[in-house]
Amino acid sequence: MALEFRRTRHDDLRLIQTWLRRPHVARYWVHDTSDAGVERDFAGSVRGTEPSEDFLVLWGGSPIGFAQRCRIHDYPEGHRELIELVDVPSDALTIDYFIGEPELLGRGLGTLLIEAFTELCWRDHPEASAIIVPVATSNAPSWSALRRAGYAAIGTGYLTPDNPLDDGSHHVHRLDRPTRGPEADPSAPGDQGGPGHR
Repeated sequence: MALEFRRTRHDDLRLIQTWLRRPHVARYWVHDTSDAGVERDFAGSVRGTEPSEDFLVLWGGSPIGFAQRCRIHDYPEGHRELIELVDVPSDALTIDYFIGEPELLGRGLGTLLIEAFTELCWRDHPEASAIIVPVATSNAPSWSALRRAGYAAIGTGYLTPDNPLDDGSHHVHRLDRPTRGPEADPSAPGDQGGPGHR
């Protein structure tokens, strides 16, 4: 079954709150999970008052997780350390994600989620040239899934950790928008494109 993505609605906030309180999510998504905290952090995407875009991840029509994207430079202060650590194009996106249902962990869904969400990002944001994703080095399942999905590690360095249990060390991964060569785009016979990641 293919994964699907649906923009979050206000009545999804209770489910997101439930997931954020589960230990396997809370380990790396450190949020205020009070009603007011979830409203503050996630309702802006629903109302369109924040530039970030939040999605429920559906599998077989049922919600199993969460995905989020934004342009990095839309939050320059929040991403200041990342922008100083690696080269970040002005049009680059970043994504974040989790599987909310613990019984679905370890089944390869994280990689499928990243692959499918990446394709959605390319389709919805044709201006974006790259997706850059920092992940705590301690979160091996997450950065391993990124690498299986075609992302390349471009650096490791300090970013203020969400969880004080972590030391701030993050692997940063990048995927550039695939380019089409002349065999896929006969209208550009002289354009060989660049090396694609997918």
